[in-house]
Amino acid sequence: MQRRPLIALSALLIAATTSLAAQAQAPDWKKIRIGVEGAYPPFSEVGPDGKLKGFEIDLAMAYCAEMKAECTLVQQDFDGLIPALQARKVDAIIASVSITPERQKTIAFSNAYYNTPGRFVAKAGAKYDFTPAGLKGKKIGVQSGTIHEKFAADTFKQSEIVRYTTQDQAFLDLKSGRVDLSLADLVAIDQGFLSKPDGKGFALVGPNYDDVKYFGTGSGVGLRKADEKTLGKKFNDAIAAIQANGTFKKLNDKYFPYDIAPKK
Repeated sequence: MQRRPLIALSALLIAATTSLAAQAQAPDWKKIRIGVEGAYPPFSEVGPDGKLKGFEIDLAMAYCAEMKAECTLVQQDFDGLIPALQARKVDAIIASVSITPERQKTIAFSNAYYNTPGRFVAKAGAKYDFTPAGLKGKKIGVQSGTIHEKFAADTFKQSEIVRYTTQDQAFLDLKSGRVDLSLADLVAIDQGFLSKPDGKGFALVGPNYDDVKYFGTGSGVGLRKADEKTLGKKFNDAIAAIQANGTFKKLNDKYFPYDIAPKK
């Protein structure tokens, strides 16, 4: 006659045990592995000394200091960052990953920490009609796995989309004439190419591209959906604090002559 209460009691005990086990296994996020690219100057790159440097590297360290966390930077090709996150090889991504509806189906994001439009770069003085028909037959260099690749492939279907592992490879082929244009982030073009000797004779061309469908609302910290409420909150608090205490502006001014803070 006591079977039903015993079953109920057993179920409660199992549920309580499972809950306690889950709590015991939940990370306290005192140690965080952050996936970075290291091939996207001035956001992240490897210096002559073999060490990672750049705006997002400094920003990641500022977030970690604010969170009082011990962080390890894990370098990975851009198109392998989300798979690495899903495979639990890293806990977060700080690599100019734009917050887009498509990516939000797969991973979670912190609030945006910077926002810049996409632009084309080509030989200075080149005249193009920036419509699908106007760029018919033109070779457009893009970095694989980026929002710029998807936008170019979906929009300029009559062009030849040439894909590269890194944006620097696309710039090299642009300089050598193997592609006609490259589509990338405004800052990556300006700071990573035009401001360097290789960028001489080239210029930003065409309009700003900021369609939310492709370019999202800015770049955020990529996270596993299961960690959105825990690690995500820590990053959101750190992002807000860094904006409020002037650290973001200090880093912004160190790398850029213009403000790249996300619009409020």
